[in-house]
Amino acid sequence: MFTGIIEEKGEVVAVERSGGGALLAVRGPLVTSDARHGDSIAVNGVCLTVVTVEDDVFTVDVIRESLDRSSLGALIEGSAVNLERSVRADQRLGGHIVQGHVDGTATLLSREPGESWDDVRFSLPEPLARYVAEKGSIAIDGISLTVTTVDDESFGVSLIPTTLKLTTLGDRQVGDMVNIEVDVIAKYVERLVTGK
Repeated sequence: MFTGIIEEKGEVVAVERSGGGALLAVRGPLVTSDARHGDSIAVNGVCLTVVTVEDDVFTVDVIRESLDRSSLGALIEGSAVNLERSVRADQRLGGHIVQGHVDGTATLLSREPGESWDDVRFSLPEPLARYVAEKGSIAIDGISLTVTTVDDESFGVSLIPTTLKLTTLGDRQVGDMVNIEVDVIAKYVERLVTGK
């Protein structure tokens, strides 16, 4: 489990594709400081398992399912990525409950810079629209954010200076693809109410 509070921006240093999957090597000095084989690290919001750690670089296997459901398949050497280690039981939950199980991707539709923040709008895939609510939580590339507006086809969020500076959303442009994870509580409530 994660909180959606990004610990650092890392960099992809190698991508090896084989058998429909990929092995990613990612530089992240903070998240590797205590990482071991088998630990979970969210890369752009996707929960991945550490295979190796050497100095400040860790490797992770990415299966076809993760490549198909997320934007990880578009990563190349030099890509910036958001990194977060899994939450410990004795930590504060600063964002919201983020599983690292990406529900799909969205496209950045518009960006309006403000004095202190940016208002950005993303496409909303139809199957996920029912889980997104104004003032609800959503994870974009692993970042815990509050939905400011929503309609049937898109949703908006506001990015504070810290988010703009310390995450990849500060550099995203109109047309860029991002990973989204809707609030897991909404999915469980739906299942309990509908039985589906």
